[in-house]
Amino acid sequence: MKIAKGKLAGLQAVSNARGVIAALAIDQRNALRTLLAKAKEAAPEAIPDAMLEQFKEAVSRVLTPHASAILLDPEYGLPAARQRAKSAGLLLAYERTGYDKAVPGRLPRLLEHWSVRRLAGEGADCIKVLLYYSPSSAAAINDVKHAWVERVGAECAGVDVPFFLELVVYHDAMEEKSLEFARIKPEVVIRSLEEFSKPQYGVDVFKVGVPVNMAFVGDMNKTDSAYTREEAKKHFQRAAAAAGRPFIYLSEGVSNETFNDALELATEAGARFSGVLCGRAIWKDGVEIYVKRGLPALEEWLQNQGVKNIQRVNERLQAASPWFAFYSASTEAALSS
Repeated sequence: MKIAKGKLAGLQAVSNARGVIAALAIDQRNALRTLLAKAKEAAPEAIPDAMLEQFKEAVSRVLTPHASAILLDPEYGLPAARQRAKSAGLLLAYERTGYDKAVPGRLPRLLEHWSVRRLAGEGADCIKVLLYYSPSSAAAINDVKHAWVERVGAECAGVDVPFFLELVVYHDAMEEKSLEFARIKPEVVIRSLEEFSKPQYGVDVFKVGVPVNMAFVGDMNKTDSAYTREEAKKHFQRAAAAAGRPFIYLSEGVSNETFNDALELATEAGARFSGVLCGRAIWKDGVEIYVKRGLPALEEWLQNQGVKNIQRVNERLQAASPWFAFYSASTEAALSS
């Protein structure tokens, strides 16, 4: 595969010298508002926008010196984007947060007052959209999603900016954290990666959860296990083989310890992942500190535990493969010139 000049520059901007993406994610909107509300013992609608903006600014200011890039949203994250380290690239989210629960299918929606060109104008090196996807959904629902991704891919190609597709897999009849879903998750991830690796979608990098639920990796003699460690490693290998593009792992809201365990398992499996876009596993525990004790306490926590969290993840990236390994040899030559 070859890559256009602008996309090459964008990917280079969000990766480290090795071509590995060691990025921090804080594009959460409703999820962050819910976390703040829970810590404050208030309704989400009682949380002012300024709290989201201030929290994102602190995370960006303190942690981006330890990241190759940061993922933010244009709704509450632009002030934080301006406070990132000069060495850190910028990804901006293009989708509206969440989905309309009154409409079947968890259909995606774009931010109404934004376009890829406008996001690039705000300094975005890369564009990201999140898609809830289930290969087993009705064909009519998935056809809408396929067309939506094609549309975003074409828009990114027109502006010559990299397109990151975040896949959040699910099954309509199952709870995502259940043992039932854990057993089918590998196949759901694999089938989703196979679909969106097709050239018509124009995806440059996948952002995807690991293909197993780490809570159910263990001894198959236990009733609450979905796979042994060896079986889990095979699922990592199969998912990596299904991705026809570079892919990076997201933390899916798990703890820092659990995410690091997942990266260790990916390394043992020899999965050719190209980095991470890690969010709550880095900064989630700082939310309550911010709400209860204020901004100075949050900054102190970020400078200590937050930095330790991101450094721990970065250490796991020694085994990651450069994203340009998936593209032509001329791409690697361009990077080294």
